[in-house]
Amino acid sequence: MDNLSHSVVGLAVGEFVHRRLPEESDIDRNRVRRRLLLISGWLASNFPDLDLVLTPLLPEPLGYLLHHRGHTHTLLYAIPQALLLWAMIWMLWPAARRLLKQSGAARTGFALTVCIGFVLHLLMDSLNSYGIHPFHPFDSRWFYGDMVFIVEPLFWIAFGVPVIMTVQRNSMKILLFALMLGALLFFTMKEFLPWTSVALLIALALLLGVLQRKAGTRGTTAFVFSAIVGIGFIGMQALASYQATQVLVRHLENKDPESRFLDGSMTSFPTNPLCWAFVSVESKEASGIYTLRRGVLSLAPGMTPVAECPAGFFDAAAQTAANPAIAFYSEQEGKLDTLRNLFAENCHFNAWMRFARVPLVNHDNATDIRFSSSPRGNFTTMNFDDFKDRECARFIPDWNFPRSDLLTPSGR
Repeated sequence: MDNLSHSVVGLAVGEFVHRRLPEESDIDRNRVRRRLLLISGWLASNFPDLDLVLTPLLPEPLGYLLHHRGHTHTLLYAIPQALLLWAMIWMLWPAARRLLKQSGAARTGFALTVCIGFVLHLLMDSLNSYGIHPFHPFDSRWFYGDMVFIVEPLFWIAFGVPVIMTVQRNSMKILLFALMLGALLFFTMKEFLPWTSVALLIALALLLGVLQRKAGTRGTTAFVFSAIVGIGFIGMQALASYQATQVLVRHLENKDPESRFLDGSMTSFPTNPLCWAFVSVESKEASGIYTLRRGVLSLAPGMTPVAECPAGFFDAAAQTAANPAIAFYSEQEGKLDTLRNLFAENCHFNAWMRFARVPLVNHDNATDIRFSSSPRGNFTTMNFDDFKDRECARFIPDWNFPRSDLLTPSGR
């Protein structure tokens, strides 16, 4: 997920835990505890993304692909991260250190906030199509949620509004709400969000604002409601993702009965469970090829035909509608022999395949086409010429190969 979502969730956790604990013996200690839990929740919810400092261990793009969402995004290595966070606060914040020495409630709240923050970071990152491998080194498989877009405004509203309502200065509240509304309008004008979604998000913001205002300085009603909304949204997206995958599989089976469907990388549109972008992987072992298709589908074509899904995520001019429910805008084939020979002979490509879920390979480069090209190109693209004189890299994480089903005839 984006770091704004991680941040508002971490802040909401810190505020909720503070309010559920008994108050400290005086106002100053209570203020220190609240600041401690807010900052700890924010840090714990973002700390795993510091793995970006490890990316120089490997040449581009391997450093980012194999070390981001890597070891710091595992349950085992969350433990030393939590201890490091505790040590930083203990050494650098004297008032917090004194409070933690004196208050059992503060120690309990700090431990709960940090643990919840780290776990929620992993859970939130597991929701999208990028994937994580949380059980490494015991299980190094990638897990893909394929249910929530990586930048999801609903989380900003659901968890951000109650937090903003706790800000004491009205001028700061107004500024934060204006920035939040401006972000929603920006995404809408860029054709990422439909106006109906914006209206629902604003209604949710108003409801949460009223709930938090009534809750006062110690109430937690709005935070509990936010958690219910978030969990309900994720559950709805999980069901919609499953249904979207079934729509895609049925269509591809009818389109090409000889192909074997291997995977469908599903990406929801933000705050829109009806529209889904997909990238499919199919293979024809007998013909020696595999096929990658990109497109968009609608789960309710009678209400929202696929042509009316927000256009910001795909090239509408290149779209070819198969029917009102599904449209394709690219179809590319790769040779299984080329893929397998490179995997066996090129150690750099072998390392790259520890990340690639939808690999498109030619003689010049390899690209994971889950990710759209930007003015700088697709960040996953590996140009073979850049590696031809390099020795095999060290510090390659032992992640499982997402496309092991393509790499050998047996799919093992």
